[in-house]
Amino acid sequence: MPTVPGIRGEKELQLNEQTLSMRLECVAAHMPAGARLADIGSDHGYLPVALMRRGAIAAAVAGEVALTPFHSAVRTVRENGLEQRITVRLANGLAAIEPGDGITVISICGMGGETIRDILDSGKAHLSGQERLILQPNGGEQPLRQWLMENGYCILCEELLRENRFYYEIIVAERAGPVMYTAEELYFGPLQMRTRSPAFLDKWQRILREKHKTLANFARARQAVPEEKLQEIACQARWISELLA
Repeated sequence: MPTVPGIRGEKELQLNEQTLSMRLECVAAHMPAGARLADIGSDHGYLPVALMRRGAIAAAVAGEVALTPFHSAVRTVRENGLEQRITVRLANGLAAIEPGDGITVISICGMGGETIRDILDSGKAHLSGQERLILQPNGGEQPLRQWLMENGYCILCEELLRENRFYYEIIVAERAGPVMYTAEELYFGPLQMRTRSPAFLDKWQRILREKHKTLANFARARQAVPEEKLQEIACQARWISELLA
């Protein structure tokens, strides 16, 4: 499976506040009407601006940790005359959220799953537990689902789409008390395992071919591969084979 590139350049080439990518349209579709959104790692601010222009949300905070995208988001908001409705803040992760914001939805899109997990974990003090999380990881979904489970978030919806040759997952979760997923559910996605969409099956067929290639390379390798690594990949290949059977 091709690895997912950073999406900043892709956004610059393809998107604006009127035309979102398929991936961000999918995120937008899970936004409850009248939400107060915190879009973390907002880049150009296209998602909150597009949603505000459509009348889909009541207010938004666009958070950015880097100066260049922060200034881009400020410009997008200003050019659309939305300074009264969208606040752009230069802050690290969930530190962009202030108590008076009344945030009901947090979106974090276009980063690795481990990065999203770390943002949520280090920003726990800024979570009321009432917010909906709409997450779009670029890989690393398993550790992200693990964090959601360990912190009492139930996965309400999962989608997988293919855009520009890459697979993207959208995970929607809300805190609901203790929740338990199996190791396989954390790996594949509990809801995706049930719905088994064509994109889902296609993705895992491709990954299975990669796993078999890796195992064949290990068998030919001159240096010994750590047994733990070998067992992990063999186990994953077995899970995928059983899933596709």
